[in-house]
Amino acid sequence: MLTAEAPLPAPVRAEILALAAREPHPRGAGVAALRLVQARFGWVSTAHLREVAGLLGMSADDLDGIATYFNLLFRRPVGQHVIMLCDSVSCWIMGRGPLCAHLCRTLGIKPGETTADNAITLLPTVCIGHCDHAPAMLVDDTLHGDVDTATLDRLIDTLRDTP
Repeated sequence: MLTAEAPLPAPVRAEILALAAREPHPRGAGVAALRLVQARFGWVSTAHLREVAGLLGMSADDLDGIATYFNLLFRRPVGQHVIMLCDSVSCWIMGRGPLCAHLCRTLGIKPGETTADNAITLLPTVCIGHCDHAPAMLVDDTLHGDVDTATLDRLIDTLRDTP
C-alpha cells in the first residue's frame, strides 16, 4: 500500500531522476518532481519532500520553499477534490464573499478544511487570472468563471458523485 511516509516507489524515483537529467541544474526539476509526487499521493509529505530534495541534490528547506510558494502544491493532505476559490479583488467585488459563505454552509467546513468524508477540500487562492469572469474558481484542474450559487450546487453534486 502506498502511503505518504513510505519511500517513493522505484518508478517514481527513476522518473524524478530523468526529470533532473533534462535540466541544466537538477534542482530545476523541483516543481515537476513535486507535482509528480503529488499526482501519485495526492499531496507532498515531509518524508517525500526530503527524498525528492536528496534526489535533486538540494536541501529539504530549499525545496520546501519552492513547494510552499506554489499554491497548487499541497503540503497537507487534501480531499479527493479540491475547490480553490479565487480571493482576488475582482472576485470579491463580483460576489466571492457570499459564494464562500454558501460553500461553507453547504459543505459544513471552513476555508482550509476538508469535508468529513474526505471528498472535498475548500481552499482560498490568490488571483487565478480569470478576472473577466469573476467570481472564479478552480475545481481540481478545471477553471470555472461567472460562478453563482446554482453553479456551486451543481458542481458539489457532481463532485460528491465522482470518486
